[in-house]
Amino acid sequence: MNIAGASPKTLVLNADFQPLSWAPLSVWTWQEAFVAVIKERVIQVKAYDDIRVHSATRSFEVPAVVALKQYHKRKSVGFTRFNVFLRDEFTCQYCGGRFSAKELTFDHVIPRSKGGSSAWTNIVACCSADNLRKGCLTPKQAGMTLLRKPFAPTPFQLDEAARRLPSVNDNLHQTWMDYLYWDAELDVG
Repeated sequence: MNIAGASPKTLVLNADFQPLSWAPLSVWTWQEAFVAVIKERVIQVKAYDDIRVHSATRSFEVPAVVALKQYHKRKSVGFTRFNVFLRDEFTCQYCGGRFSAKELTFDHVIPRSKGGSSAWTNIVACCSADNLRKGCLTPKQAGMTLLRKPFAPTPFQLDEAARRLPSVNDNLHQTWMDYLYWDAELDVG
């Protein structure tokens, strides 16, 4: 099979027609989605209007949105650098500045040298300047205040943080929009 142009992605919805995740947004390659549709592992909800794939004898729609047949419950989120930044909304938890992932580091609130662990409840997003300023001290010793106490986020909390990111709409295909904001208020004015 061949497909002309860019390689489209397919939005993956849970069985409740909500995105499987926002952090990161649940997408598959069109090939993965196509195979899942053919093998009837997912339901094709929407196809791209202007993209088709062709075999020697047939033409097929390219799935734009698919939904899982069985509900997948996410119980926890991975403790990763990106997820710490996402939980803290890419904001230094000391100065309140917003930074890109490349400009951020993370800070052990209670330094490891003082018995602090590498866990959700002891790690925060931090800019380089504040990380250097704090060093191996506690926030109190360094005369610094945390904006928010670190916590272990739920999948829902990370998804909500991801939805609030200013750049999130830059990577969303127009075909997906009807399936991404089910719980948003409708503008009826």
